[in-house]
Amino acid sequence: METPETKAPKDGVAPTFHVGGRRDKGKARRPSQAARHPAVTIGSGIFTFLLFALLGGGLAVWYGEHAYNGPGPLEAEKTVLIPRGAGVRDMAEILEREGIIDNWLVFIVGQKVTRPEASMKAGEYLFKPGQSMASVADAIASGKVVVHQVTIPEGLSSQQVVQRLMANDLLTGTPVVPLEGTLLPETYRIHRGMSRDEVLRQMADAQQKLVKALWEKRAPGLPLKNPQEMIILASIVEKETGDADERPKVAAVFINRLNKKMRLQSDPTIIYGLVGGKGSLGRPITRSDIVTPTAYNTYAVDGLPPGAIANPGREALAAVADPAHTKDLYFVADGTGGHAFAETLNDHNRNVARWRAIEAAQPGSAPQSGSAAAPQSGASQPAN
Repeated sequence: METPETKAPKDGVAPTFHVGGRRDKGKARRPSQAARHPAVTIGSGIFTFLLFALLGGGLAVWYGEHAYNGPGPLEAEKTVLIPRGAGVRDMAEILEREGIIDNWLVFIVGQKVTRPEASMKAGEYLFKPGQSMASVADAIASGKVVVHQVTIPEGLSSQQVVQRLMANDLLTGTPVVPLEGTLLPETYRIHRGMSRDEVLRQMADAQQKLVKALWEKRAPGLPLKNPQEMIILASIVEKETGDADERPKVAAVFINRLNKKMRLQSDPTIIYGLVGGKGSLGRPITRSDIVTPTAYNTYAVDGLPPGAIANPGREALAAVADPAHTKDLYFVADGTGGHAFAETLNDHNRNVARWRAIEAAQPGSAPQSGSAAAPQSGASQPAN
């Protein structure tokens, strides 16, 4: 009996055999989807690449954020100077070189991402151990520079003030010497790289504010026409005594003499008339110095000199604005660093005699300034 597989073919076509009961219809095998669509393979590759790039980018972002906000490498406090004109790249390299940060590129990227509008400021900065890049960037963007102090003592001339500022290597620039008596001696806050002109402006502004306030509250009846005259007299008081408790009494002597049309006869005005703002005369005042007329010598001119002889401090200015209520017209050194005051010339002569005895017991010591009238002539104590 014939089966379908052994039945003779019709039309001379050979029979087709198949394995496992699967019949091949005589057609070619169909291509796979990948073979039919090459773009799928390419797209799959691109997708894989992007996936890895995304994962890598995410890791980079994670690392950058961790490095930017995490603890820095610094182990001990350190100050670093960021020079003027330095860009962010320069700053970052300086910080890495100084051991403040450990990756300048992360610092730049982090600063640009988190503070795109911030202006990084030059100056001297103090960094703490383990300070993060974010904190470092905050400090530089906010200009939190290291603050120093400069102290200007009372009684210096403007020329001496400038010399003191020029000796401070934290400051920059060469200023013009201000007018005498226009600066307020104080302790001022400065930072490295600050200009000396800026310090002088601060001193002048502080002095103007103080003088205005004191003048508005001055005691009634003062023989002073304007705030400038108050400054001039305060500069004389400043140079006459360094004792804060004495200043109102010294101011009262000069106020009383002005009211009586007496010459002030102040030794420091002799010195200023001879050497100007250079400072000390370098020797005791002589009789010839006393009689040598200058515009500032109050033994030779009536009333106040034409300008201040120093930069008076707060206490001297306040003393002139509100002097002690006394009738004293004279004072002379008492040998203890202070002065003996007197209302009459006779009392003053006795005080001078005591002072001369003290001087005689201390040979070689320079006479102290003890102005406002001396024995016999009414001038300051006679020079040796």
